[in-house]
Amino acid sequence: MCEDLLFCKYIKKRATADELFKIMDSYLKEHDLKWENCVGFCSDGAQTMAGKRNGLQALIKKVAPDAHWTHCVIHREALASRQLSPELNEVLTEVVGIVNFIKTRPLKARLLAALCEEMGADHTSVLFHSEARWLSRGKVLSRVFELRVEIRLFLEEERMYEAASKFSDEQFLLKLAYLSDVFGKLNELNLQLQGKDKHLPHLADKITAFSRKLEAWGRRLDQQNVDVFENLSEVAETIHTGATTVIPCIKQHISSLREMFQKYFPNNSAQYAWVMDPFSAAVPADLSQAEEDQFIDMTSDSTLRLRFTAHTLSEFWIGVEREYPLIGQRALYILLPFATSYLCEIGFSAVASLKTKYRSQLNIEHDLRVAVSSLQPRFERMCSAKQAHCSH
Repeated sequence: MCEDLLFCKYIKKRATADELFKIMDSYLKEHDLKWENCVGFCSDGAQTMAGKRNGLQALIKKVAPDAHWTHCVIHREALASRQLSPELNEVLTEVVGIVNFIKTRPLKARLLAALCEEMGADHTSVLFHSEARWLSRGKVLSRVFELRVEIRLFLEEERMYEAASKFSDEQFLLKLAYLSDVFGKLNELNLQLQGKDKHLPHLADKITAFSRKLEAWGRRLDQQNVDVFENLSEVAETIHTGATTVIPCIKQHISSLREMFQKYFPNNSAQYAWVMDPFSAAVPADLSQAEEDQFIDMTSDSTLRLRFTAHTLSEFWIGVEREYPLIGQRALYILLPFATSYLCEIGFSAVASLKTKYRSQLNIEHDLRVAVSSLQPRFERMCSAKQAHCSH
């Protein structure tokens, strides 16, 4: 099972669903590829891409009826974690305003760096916040929390006493500590969802695990226990009342997170149990009689049981398909579709590196293909196709 970028093309006109489909359709026809072989389509939730009537999803399903659309798991995770209560959003807005004040003025950034060096801080700068970057909020809040003392002194030197007083306010610090903790945990989840060879059952397990953690954190908060949040516990130890004053606000946010994750991830990982471990899971209820018979034969095969522990999930089911084609193909139709748009995001990062002001020309179609491909070039074959110049 190979995972790679197929092609890259310019969008010459508007990025409508019709234009995008025409680009894809013309490429497939040019290279004699059939739409019928497409089993999955993954994108973000934009109407142009995901629309059931006029979106790219609808156009693809007209030519590939068996293709299953998947809303990118990473995009869904980012959407589920966006909502904040007014109290917590006020803290985030204040932090972003202070960071922008420092980062948009080179002199202020140098003064803060000098102050951090004098005080022996681990870092000498704050980080810009960008809504378009998945990990931005967690990194920005963590860095500001680590440099909270240095930032307070810097703001006092700049005579911004109102902003500096925020970093002396116990309630503000408690909320800042909690935000740095919870978004740090969301960043950990986001990183677990990234990467190649991430199948939908694997990512469903990660989401289910995080949802269960949210429930456990809610129970701990009911007992006035905040040990799971390291920065919050650190600040609470320095305050006489501890974290009791902000626990209601935190509980509300954790509850909201649980609701949003249930909204964006309604299906749990139990539906993929037979794919992840067929020898322990029950027979799926939606199998046909022929598929059920093959599933029983397969799970009774001791040779396959030994092979299951020695191979990856995709390798195992590819082997099963040779002996039991119906149930093997059913499993591969679940493993084949992309669960995330991670390869596209890699492409965006590669374009940012390739497209510099020093380039006089950029053929993005070929350059991007080489930049993100995992295929090894056949240099000997490429050289043999060229005529050597004996004079050189």
